[in-house]
Amino acid sequence: MPKLMEMMKPWQWMLYIFFWALFVTSIDRHDLATWPQFFVKFLSRIVQYTLSIIPSLYLIDYLRPIFKRDNPINVSMKILLLFAITSAVSATLVMLVMINTGWLVYERKAFILNVLFNIVITVGFTLVFMMYFIRRYRELIALKQSFEHKLTAQNDLIKARIAPHFFFNTVNSLVSLIESNPPKAADLLQHVSALFRATFDGTREISFEEEVALCEHYLAIESSRLGDKLVVNWNLPDDDVMYDMVITALTLQSVLEKMLLNVVEMTTETIFIDITIKWQQHRVTITVTVQLPSKTLMVVHDLRRHVNFHIQAERLRAYFDQSADIQSDVTNERIVTVIHYPLYDVGI
Repeated sequence: MPKLMEMMKPWQWMLYIFFWALFVTSIDRHDLATWPQFFVKFLSRIVQYTLSIIPSLYLIDYLRPIFKRDNPINVSMKILLLFAITSAVSATLVMLVMINTGWLVYERKAFILNVLFNIVITVGFTLVFMMYFIRRYRELIALKQSFEHKLTAQNDLIKARIAPHFFFNTVNSLVSLIESNPPKAADLLQHVSALFRATFDGTREISFEEEVALCEHYLAIESSRLGDKLVVNWNLPDDDVMYDMVITALTLQSVLEKMLLNVVEMTTETIFIDITIKWQQHRVTITVTVQLPSKTLMVVHDLRRHVNFHIQAERLRAYFDQSADIQSDVTNERIVTVIHYPLYDVGI
């Protein structure tokens, strides 16, 4: 349940009250003989509705933690009762002031009917507003659920893509190491356990330290198979900065995996990968530079086709902003992939 006072700005609520008062005064003008009487009635209703609506909205926002634990029908009844009470109190106060100032003649029957009329009108408008709000709320819930299903499908795609080739390559490496180098096999198993645990975890947004750790686990596993063909240089921010940074899980790891599949495994030369991470002016920029081999033929067109990070970019946009993106620039000498997304410092 969102905060009602945040749904519209104060001036928008006042504009709503203005037209509401104008509408009610227009339909209740049978006893108003002159324009001055109309304007007095109109102004009194503006004051009355301001006194009833604004405090009620703030009170509902204050009671949101309690309303969250209740069912929608009970909450709706409580809100209607609250508006009815505030309407009766504000109408009574406004009419008493008008009677004391001589703008209104006191008649008991008319007084009671006026209070009841205001209660009925207020409850009616509240019902209309609540029906509109519930419909919009259900649309947002449905949109959110659809969005969650889409993100789940994207995560499943990433997991399914990682698992097959990586799993069999790792198993083959372990089989050979168990006989030739058991201590190294034990270390490799620890890396495999940490990576696969995170890969199949439901967490979608993790700290940057965790993502870097996942990348290091992944690179350690692949290095056992690739040997000296792979050299990775990290240029990371300070630990204090890294502590506050977050990213969607497996984003950087997925970029590195594609570079290994499409470049490192296609050559016998040593491939250097430089990873630079910066967080400036509320934006994170991760630059992954892969130096292409000079003696092995690499078809630039094929590399551009394979180096595609559409799913990862969609996940970034879903969690950070539509300005988030992953772009790759492929030349004959290198591949430069830039991951960038907005990230605001929670400490500011």
